[in-house]
Order: sequence, then structure tokens, then C-alpha cells
Amino acid sequence: MLKITHLTKTFGEKKAVDDLSLEIAPGEIYGFIGHNGAGKTTTLKSVVGIQQFDAGEITIGGISLKKDPLACKRQLAYIPDNPDLYDFMTGIKYLNFIADIFGVSASDRQERIRNYADLFELTDDLAQPIAAYSHGMKQKLAIIAAWLHRPRLVIMDEPFVGLDPKASHLLKGMMRELCDQGGAIFFST
Repeated sequence: MLKITHLTKTFGEKKAVDDLSLEIAPGEIYGFIGHNGAGKTTTLKSVVGIQQFDAGEITIGGISLKKDPLACKRQLAYIPDNPDLYDFMTGIKYLNFIADIFGVSASDRQERIRNYADLFELTDDLAQPIAAYSHGMKQKLAIIAAWLHRPRLVIMDEPFVGLDPKASHLLKGMMRELCDQGGAIFFST
């Protein structure tokens, strides 16, 4: 599912990632553990294509991120450690916007939004502007948005920060279900 080969990224004189190689097969949940400044976020941002890297190769589903970034991005979802959402939108408008980007049909999006919003107890808040959401509510909205298009690979940076115990438990179940269906998870903590 995900293969990183000899990934290297520097910021000036500092090597944030030094010759990293790893492989995550379908069905696997891979926890990326390390201290602050170890290069976890840099690696995740490189995998999702928002951080350029100096050397190495990243493939997703056998497709090179360098050669076909859009094909790679269609297969994945990314949840950053602090999701920057469009505060001027309501929750439902944001979810529909994400569904539009990934070409999720009207019937599929309605069903998925209803199921996930009910699961995370966010249904009653979807009509509210995202600016009014707490950090935990924004995190839940980002999770719902990530799962909308049924990605094969989900990349998450510190996904449990800001979630209450019930939501954390729900997310872990969603992670397991995705992997049981042949997907993969790569997350940092």
C-alpha cells in the first residue's frame, strides 16, 4: 500500500528525515512513534504530497508520488495534527465540498455523512459554522471528511489529540474496519 524508500528531507543544515525506508502493507496499522522534532510530521507531509523531499521515493498503491501525485492523492486521506478547516463554512457545507472534490455521489455522501455524523454525535452541529466548533468537534469533522471517499490509505498526525475517550474508541474501530477491508493506516503519536 505505502512504500517509502530512502526518504531524506533537510531544512537548511538540519536533517529532519535521514534515509528512511519503510513499507506498510494492506491491512496494516502502522504507528510512527518518536519525540518532538524526530521528523514524524515531515515524513507524513511528504507522503501526502504537501512537503517536498530531497531524496528517495514514495509509492502509494504502486504509483510513484513524484510521477503521478494526483493518482496517489485519490487513494489517501490526511488528517493533520491541527486541522485547518474553512471556518466560514458550516460543517455540512464543508463535508459536501470534500465529497465534491473526490466525486462522491449524492446518495453515497448523504448516507456516509449521516452515519459518521451520528456515530460522532455531530449531526445537530453540522448546520453551525465551523468557527463555532471546539477543537474536538473540528477533529471529528476532519475524521468524517477523511473517510467520506473511502480511501485506501489514511495518514493521521496525532489523531487522538482533542478527542474524548468515546470518539477515540470510535476512531480506533474505524481504523480497524478500514484495514479489515484491505486499506492501511499510517499515524504518528
